Amino acid sequence: MHFKRDLTLQMDQLIQSLSYPIGFAVVLGIVVFVHEFGHYWVARRCGVTVETFSIGFGPEIFGWTAKSGTRWKVSLLPLGGYVKMYGDADATSAGGIAADDPATGKVSFHGRPVKARAAIVAAGPVFNFIYAIVALAALYMIWGQQTTPAVIGTVLEDSPAAAAGLEPGDRVTGVDGRAVTRFEDLQTAVVAGNGQPVTLEVDRDGRVISMSLTPEMVSVDDRFGNTHQMPRIGISASGTEWVRQGPVEAVTGAVRETVSIVAMTFGAVGEMIAGTRGTEELAGVIGIAQMSGEVVRMSVATVIWFTAMLSINLGLINLLPVPLLDGGHLAFYAAEAARGRPLSQRAQEYGFRFGLVLVLTLMIVATWNDLVRLRVVDYLAGLFT
Repeated sequence: MHFKRDLTLQMDQLIQSLSYPIGFAVVLGIVVFVHEFGHYWVARRCGVTVETFSIGFGPEIFGWTAKSGTRWKVSLLPLGGYVKMYGDADATSAGGIAADDPATGKVSFHGRPVKARAAIVAAGPVFNFIYAIVALAALYMIWGQQTTPAVIGTVLEDSPAAAAGLEPGDRVTGVDGRAVTRFEDLQTAVVAGNGQPVTLEVDRDGRVISMSLTPEMVSVDDRFGNTHQMPRIGISASGTEWVRQGPVEAVTGAVRETVSIVAMTFGAVGEMIAGTRGTEELAGVIGIAQMSGEVVRMSVATVIWFTAMLSINLGLINLLPVPLLDGGHLAFYAAEAARGRPLSQRAQEYGFRFGLVLVLTLMIVATWNDLVRLRVVDYLAGLFT
């Protein structure tokens, strides 16, 4: 009996340990495929020859060559992907030849008009947003959307809400002049404010009352064991329910949710750049792998939700005007359209070097955050003290 119990425990531990790399590969693979397929699909519509479509980097694990001549493959390192088009000098499309090849019929990416190149580059992030909307809409139609009336259930003692005079049963109808229908809308507004004062419009027994309060910053552990500093006003909702939605309502809700996340993320990035918000919230490859492993053990609905959130973030990151990312390419094309000619090769090379430094710095900061969350830094410090 002990042997059987130990074997079962070992199998559970093995499955749990495998869930992280498998979950990471599956979740990131879906999001990367969507992004790269956007580049591929628009490139083909523009007549550009696509030589390689790769999920992952490094040596090829397996693949096949389509009739179009494109080599579709899965590579060893599941840290992203790329679409290499005819004329590209490398997988980043940083430079290359603009001439087509009449002998083979190959059409160069760099030989296309600037509008076509911009459309091809922008298609990756756009497809990420489209996927998120489709995934969330399907989630709302099949499983439903968790809705919470903006009615206060409890008020914590000695909290900003209690000090402002909020009471159980109050219905919040607006935040800083914006209408509120769900408790989640209130939460989103408070979190987006990052501790700044907010003004609430409250319906109490048919009377509308305006209240101002300043959220307090508290440490919160998320479902993946990560600790964040989050603003809190000290209230809880009266209850929640899952409501299945029709197609129109589901798509509308998915678009609204996507736009809300985009706005909140851009706001957070702006605050990090301004120095009013810390960078400890950034997660790197290790953090994403950890979250992916946790998610795949939950439910299909959770996986769909997580891939949608990750897809939105991947689209946003790639739109940053940083050379090496899609946003950097778009900035170069905007300059080319304004000047009537491309930037000099030297200027583009300096730009990509600068972009590489920024991306590597971001990766280092995010990886450090992952190690801190996993207590690896404390463990290593203990070895040398």
